[in-house]
Amino acid sequence: MSNSSLWWLIALLSLTAYGLKAFGFVLAGGRRMPPVLERCLGLIPAALLAALVAKDTLTLAQAVVVDARLAGVAVAGVAVWRRAPFIVVVLVAMVATALVRAVA
Repeated sequence: MSNSSLWWLIALLSLTAYGLKAFGFVLAGGRRMPPVLERCLGLIPAALLAALVAKDTLTLAQAVVVDARLAGVAVAGVAVWRRAPFIVVVLVAMVATALVRAVA
């Protein structure tokens, strides 16, 4: 694929994504959604983030792999649960991953 074709594809996909979002606003037209739907829509970003983290943590080249990354994510999860600052979360995850890789 040439450079110009790639940029045209990126532009087309960007416009399509923006159009779909705008279509949702036009379709809703200022109407209120049912409370159940609003609660469900509020949970979608967290669910998508969790799915991306799980996919990137547990897969490598189309295969399920349990390695040091899982230890890092688990330790980071505990640090977030304990409300540690972001830099602490990153550092403890990095150290945990490095230790597991050094031992294994």
